[in-house]
Amino acid sequence: MPLHLTTTLLNGVLVFRTDVFTDDRGFFTELFRSIELSELHIPVLFAQENLSTSKKHVIRGLHTQPNQGKLLSVVRGSVFLVELDVRPESDTFGKWASVTLDADKPHIVWIPPGFANGFCALHEGTVVCYKCTAGYDPNTEVAINPLDPQLNIPWPAQNPILSTKDATAPLFSEITF
Repeated sequence: MPLHLTTTLLNGVLVFRTDVFTDDRGFFTELFRSIELSELHIPVLFAQENLSTSKKHVIRGLHTQPNQGKLLSVVRGSVFLVELDVRPESDTFGKWASVTLDADKPHIVWIPPGFANGFCALHEGTVVCYKCTAGYDPNTEVAINPLDPQLNIPWPAQNPILSTKDATAPLFSEITF
């Protein structure tokens, strides 16, 4: 069951559509196939897998860790996913891109190291799963305030719900990468 590259964001973030097989029982799709990802030079050895459940209008992120790539999919609900290029040598440093992902139209997103990412849950009980190429390290994690006015991200929530960590995170311009 092949992955179909649909979008490339910011010179590195890849969005893939998966084949979906539907019948009267529901549907089936593959979210991970190592051989196809390897052929695209995407690491397939993952150190950690995470699952988060979010209420509608929760914003998680923007977060990054050096040397950590992520393979992300939405299992239930939908998200407005944002990727921010934090690679100082990149032509797109400080620029962001977004994509809306819906569990009913399965996609996976490869987020390579050098990008901060965050999302806004668009439905109650949204579930996001992501595999990480390196384990979580609180000593190297960088959080960027998702409501940074200079980034001007149009989060689709009038009254977003943020963790204290994200709400008090520094602005992008206050961080040295």
